[in-house]
Amino acid sequence: MKNGYDSGRLDLPFVGICSFGKYPIQTDWSAIDADVAIMGAPFDCGTQWRSGTRFGPRSIREASTLFAFGHAGAYDHEDDRVYLDGTGGRIVDIGDADIVHTDTERSHANIEAGVRAILASGALPVVLGGDHSINIPCIRAFDDQPPMHLIQIDAHLDFVDERQGVRHGHGNPMRRAAEQSYITGMTQIGIRNVSSTAREGYADAREFGSDILSVRQVRRMGLEALLERIPAGVNYYLSIDIDAFDPSIAPGTGTPSHGGFLYYEILELLAALAERGHVAGIDLVEVAPDYDPAKITPILAAQLLLNFIGRILYFRKHES
Repeated sequence: MKNGYDSGRLDLPFVGICSFGKYPIQTDWSAIDADVAIMGAPFDCGTQWRSGTRFGPRSIREASTLFAFGHAGAYDHEDDRVYLDGTGGRIVDIGDADIVHTDTERSHANIEAGVRAILASGALPVVLGGDHSINIPCIRAFDDQPPMHLIQIDAHLDFVDERQGVRHGHGNPMRRAAEQSYITGMTQIGIRNVSSTAREGYADAREFGSDILSVRQVRRMGLEALLERIPAGVNYYLSIDIDAFDPSIAPGTGTPSHGGFLYYEILELLAALAERGHVAGIDLVEVAPDYDPAKITPILAAQLLLNFIGRILYFRKHES
């Protein structure tokens, strides 16, 4: 396979317009023509401690240019496969949902509208947060789509019902998701240590049918045993909170929790899910770059997403 270095611009990562992966930009949401559409949701008014995830989408986009050197796809010598070579599907960046400061409902409505536009086009929505409350409008947008199993990768359960009238903060999204008839079940992975959800929330999640697993439990059982607990051959929605990872590799987040996952533990899970089911939607949330001077957290987010998207497109192509 011939690479892209032989003609045209070299276009190094620090050159050019900073879209996700340097993929084409399409800001007309009525004209999305792609297999995967990236949208930013730079909203962080749902946070309970440190804010700053409003800068998450921009930082992930910038980090993603590191993996956009212009060559003909990404060859993985371990898999002996080429991912993201352009033949498996088209990726576009549709920009950000408009955020109205201090107005959660209007901001969430704008995020929901963006996801609905992506779904109407037939593309896979990949949403860059923002705090975890942005999952609420993302999930709402699927109300006319086939049923989904929600897989949350996170340090925190996020199953709070209501506190002081707050129902749409970043501690509430999994509770709000469980209320939707088209969410058929939930696997919550990485939940550990001191959590924002009380014992009653855990009981409610289990009553809903959620399977709650800590990092240590996942490590003890191994990947194959974990996969056996997740339904196969169904539609998956993946909600990835960057604080699921250990703060030694992801310090740039508002609520870090020690004892988290390492990169390959999650990549191998995502790769397996891309092969054994249909990924219907993705959000990656809680990247707060200002707490990470070296910016390794947005690099982790970008690297994880590009590898995951590459595998989704690869398996879709080879299943068809």
